[in-house]
Amino acid sequence: MNSSDNFVQLAIPRFDGHYDHLSILMDNFLRSKEYWNVVESRVAEPTTGATEAQKIEFEVLKLKDFKAKNYLFQAIDRSILETILCKETSKKIWNSMKKKYQGNVKAKRIQLQGLRTEFETLRMKSGEAVADFFSRTMAIASKKRIHGEQMQDVTIVEKILRSMTPKFNFVVCFIEETKDIDELSIDELQSSLLNHEQKIIQQD
Repeated sequence: MNSSDNFVQLAIPRFDGHYDHLSILMDNFLRSKEYWNVVESRVAEPTTGATEAQKIEFEVLKLKDFKAKNYLFQAIDRSILETILCKETSKKIWNSMKKKYQGNVKAKRIQLQGLRTEFETLRMKSGEAVADFFSRTMAIASKKRIHGEQMQDVTIVEKILRSMTPKFNFVVCFIEETKDIDELSIDELQSSLLNHEQKIIQQD
């Protein structure tokens, strides 16, 4: 295999709990290997009286099925594989995964929509400590990521800056004017707001 072949080699997808995402990646991956047909269709044993050509075709398909199974085994963690009873063929493995996880897709989408609304309406409460507001914000952000949301840190930083109570207006304006928000980490933002909070407490 030459260097150009190595360059286009696809990585084996890994199941991260999101079946719909894995389905897209694995479909593409196995099609690129020309193995998807054995996942979609059952590899039928040749009947009595099958021709030599049919027997050879079966052996070819059986080898493809074995290779497809090998990729699926590498994509799925052992703890999940242990819950899949039928492992005879790649089709049975995939159908078991589909039955086990696809039903959760709709529920996860509904939950994610609720989390998006909760995140957008989130505001710092009057008298709430900076640390507590950050904890609430990060808890919702973490849940969104678990449910498949591709969420960048800058989105969280911007959300926090526009959701602080009025007594933080000065420091929020200062941060927006002097910092590159795209590069500002969540920890740096929290540190700046905690310092400002401490000054407010001392003044009181």
